Amino acid sequence: MESGDHEENKTFPIGETPQERSFSYVPRSYEISPTNRASLNPEVADVVVIDLGGLDDPAKRPTIIKEIGNACRTTGFFQIINHGITQPVLDEALETAFRFFNLPTTEKARYMSNDVHKPVRYGTSIKDGEDKIQFWRVFLKLYAHPLNEWIEQWPRNPPDYREKMGDYAIKARLLAIKIMGAITESLGIGPKYLESKMEDGMQVLAVNCYPQCPEPRLTLGLPPHSDYSCITIVLHSSCGLEIMDASNGTWQLVPDLHGALQVHVGDHVEVLSNGLYKSMVHRVTVNNEKTRVSIASLHSMGIDEKMTTAEELITDEHPKKYKESSFRDFLNFLSSNDITEGKSFIESLKIN
Repeated sequence: MESGDHEENKTFPIGETPQERSFSYVPRSYEISPTNRASLNPEVADVVVIDLGGLDDPAKRPTIIKEIGNACRTTGFFQIINHGITQPVLDEALETAFRFFNLPTTEKARYMSNDVHKPVRYGTSIKDGEDKIQFWRVFLKLYAHPLNEWIEQWPRNPPDYREKMGDYAIKARLLAIKIMGAITESLGIGPKYLESKMEDGMQVLAVNCYPQCPEPRLTLGLPPHSDYSCITIVLHSSCGLEIMDASNGTWQLVPDLHGALQVHVGDHVEVLSNGLYKSMVHRVTVNNEKTRVSIASLHSMGIDEKMTTAEELITDEHPKKYKESSFRDFLNFLSSNDITEGKSFIESLKIN
């Protein structure tokens, strides 16, 4: 590379991006402002770990429901153990994801698209070639429910991709429905409040790859954001997720707990709860030692099903704070807004 290239503030087409081609430097278009840069020695978050082992035990369930409610109220984030998905299923999903991202660009290129509405989409930044700031990641977005409707559009290579990722997707979805029942129960509106709508709802897998980065302090894998979904269940290969401590605005690294899964409260639970539960603001950092993969399974109601605040949670003291919205509304918001500039879907839903 000519030294002048380092100064270029250009965007790169998919397949030619620095993170895909292992550049030895971070181009200007990937540099975030110094005030928003990640610490190379971040504080480690004290994350609540909830044992779901007793969720089906009537004697233990109330305690677990209370723990989930507290976590949703305070941080909107918790890790879960004894969640019922076996270690081989987790390991094989991550392994096949790594192998997909290691394929030649020509193989991945067939899924390239900038259309956020596409059910299977390979890309790099939020909106490739359009965002003012690019991010050090590569991703494959997959619609995953009903699986038999979408899986034929998923990659055929690696040969076991559909089988391994599909197996994980099915199990993550059943777990998500269970956790949503616990969340609505913790809100006092009962465990079945959203059950049928979640069973008929959307599941989107965001399979993310954050390649080794030569100058990790200059850039991010993903900018600060909250998830549009009801909840997101995340499986990852190593540390890199940071959550914001709302009390003082500092960023803290989520520790790696082998075999655990992470649960993020999304915008739609914030709406449902009338703000009692907060969607969790998070970002992803990168490192210069190894590539990191995460599989985020986002769960929401049907694409046009509007999430509205539970009537039971609207009172004179706590009037309705949010407009209703659907997953399609979020996609339309994403198409017409630059979230890299801090535009937030949940902010757009707040009344007054």
